[in-house]
Amino acid sequence: MSKFTKDYILTMKDIVQEGHPLLRTVTEEVNVPLSEEDRETLLCMMQFIKNSQDPKLAKKYKLREGVGLSANQIGLNKRMFVMYFEDEKGKLYEEAIINPKIISHSAAMTYLPQGEGCLSVEREVTGYVPRYERVKVKAINLDGQEIELRLKGFAAIVFQHEFDHLNGVMFYDHINKGNPFKLPENVDIKSLI
Repeated sequence: MSKFTKDYILTMKDIVQEGHPLLRTVTEEVNVPLSEEDRETLLCMMQFIKNSQDPKLAKKYKLREGVGLSANQIGLNKRMFVMYFEDEKGKLYEEAIINPKIISHSAAMTYLPQGEGCLSVEREVTGYVPRYERVKVKAINLDGQEIELRLKGFAAIVFQHEFDHLNGVMFYDHINKGNPFKLPENVDIKSLI
């Protein structure tokens, strides 16, 4: 039985840090229908993200703020993650994503001008992380149903960041090694903000 029940309070000590081999592992598909254990783990992960965005709770539990969390970041070899945030237009995303697949993406790309961060990376990493501006994805949700999402802008960036985790890819792998602020050439790419 996993310790990550809906009543368990995830803290930063539960988050595996860069250098941990699981962060470089292609994670395994989750059995569907979802087990009660996987369901509870996702609810626990979602609560962590919500707590991290609540100034009082973040201070109480010493949490770094996050908008997404993948299962391998808490030491589980499973293809699932959660996202919780408002996009640039104020739309709230509260998604538990299981066995995701990107079925199509735009040619156009985008990036966050301030760069990306990660709960598994304690150090400051500077540089632009190019992402597809729009992605169409399929996944299983918390109720065990197949869903299709069309994401753009910030939502697409968050999805791709977490999706990368499931494939053992870190956000800084996308940063140009020679010049962290150099963007890909011959691509329509613009800053999200």
